[in-house]
Amino acid sequence: MRTVIYARVSTKDQSCDLQLRDLRAYCAARGFALLREYVDVGESGAKDSRPQLNELMSAARKRLFDAVLVWRFDRFARSTKHLLLALEEFRSLGIQFSSYQENIDTSSPLGQALFTIVSAVAQLERDMIRERVSAGIRNARACGKQLGRPRGIVDHDEVHRLRAGGASLRQIAEKLGVGYGTVRARLLTPQKI
Repeated sequence: MRTVIYARVSTKDQSCDLQLRDLRAYCAARGFALLREYVDVGESGAKDSRPQLNELMSAARKRLFDAVLVWRFDRFARSTKHLLLALEEFRSLGIQFSSYQENIDTSSPLGQALFTIVSAVAQLERDMIRERVSAGIRNARACGKQLGRPRGIVDHDEVHRLRAGGASLRQIAEKLGVGYGTVRARLLTPQKI
């Protein structure tokens, strides 16, 4: 069976090595012909459009392979809607979809039903995490906690002096160790006399 692998990690400092190792071994053990590995690094699963996923879907529409293998459902997509739409498209193209960790193969009716249930649970888990994070932020704000990066202390007079001396905003920002926007904001506020 002509098979492709899809792997994804959310941040650039993570690695897909574990996913790829397990999926390659799975293909070898079953005698699948591994045609290509599609790997998205630093891409959120919440996004429906990712460079390698887009290429995979394009190749699927050309019927260049027979099966897609992922390490876990949440590596492919986080929303049930996205998973089900992709599954429906794969089904219409005659392409099987398998998850290594969940041990589900969508080529059977039972596999399709389990896929739907597991993807719904994955979305529920993601929604619950998002709600807990939002509640934590609301609570921190209610308790007076200042969120975000601390404001940089910049000498207003020094910014104006450097600007009057002909320095660009970027040069000023670099010299003072602050961001371009901070310098711009200081220049927009009137200088104290």
